[in-house]
Amino acid sequence: MLSGLHQTYSHMAMQSSSALDRTFGALSDGTRRSMIHVLARGEPHSAGDLGRRFQSAQPTISKHLRVLEEAGLVRRAVDGRVHRFTLRRKPLRDAERWLARHQAFWSGAVAQLDRLLSESDDGS
Repeated sequence: MLSGLHQTYSHMAMQSSSALDRTFGALSDGTRRSMIHVLARGEPHSAGDLGRRFQSAQPTISKHLRVLEEAGLVRRAVDGRVHRFTLRRKPLRDAERWLARHQAFWSGAVAQLDRLLSESDDGS
């Protein structure tokens, strides 16, 4: 029973890690981060709207949007020939939780190191 639980946990951790890899990979580009910022206002934007906003050629914008879509950060709705994109916030919240856990760990580790160093200084 415990082995099955461990396998389930490991599988979930790997899926989560893979999703985080895609999220952070997608966010590694400044243009894509700017697109996320624009879409975070809540209004859907077409690929053409975003292309004009970023003064980029349509194929370049399409590639950026594809990366964001594959990472699960945007949702595409097709209305005839117009593709509209909206932000999906869950992957960003997942990344934020991951960062918060690691920040708490490292903040605790630094605080502990400070205590140890101050104890060492007091003892000399």
